[in-house]
Amino acid sequence: MDDLLVMPGPGAPRGLRVPAAELQEQFSHASGPGGQGVNTTDSRVQLSLDLTTTSALDDTQRARVLAALDARLAAGVLTVTAAEHRSQRRNRTAARERLATLLREAVAPPAPRRPTKPTRGSKRRRLEAKKQRSVTKQQRRKPGLD
Repeated sequence: MDDLLVMPGPGAPRGLRVPAAELQEQFSHASGPGGQGVNTTDSRVQLSLDLTTTSALDDTQRARVLAALDARLAAGVLTVTAAEHRSQRRNRTAARERLATLLREAVAPPAPRRPTKPTRGSKRRRLEAKKQRSVTKQQRRKPGLD
């Protein structure tokens, strides 16, 4: 198995190279297409990468990836499964592509928030709500205190 190359993108201008030694592959029976061979070949691929210890990420990238993929992680390990093809080789390729895409998207910095100007309508509605609230509070007062 070769190193996993992640294409350059935001957050990783030179791309990423995940050493093959850090990737773990497991094979099992796939439930999808395969005809007579579906019960005899281990064509489903599970590709795992421990994001907490990988040497492919620097500290900033690691923090971004862990935050972005938090829901998908199990003890800091990202696992991707591929079982849509009949052959194990094509599923291995699909799993590697899926993992590379996830890492590329997760390492990108969050888009900065652009402050927007309130619209004329929202200003008007806010002022009307304030006036209505003022009237409501005035009506709660005891009469004759003016």
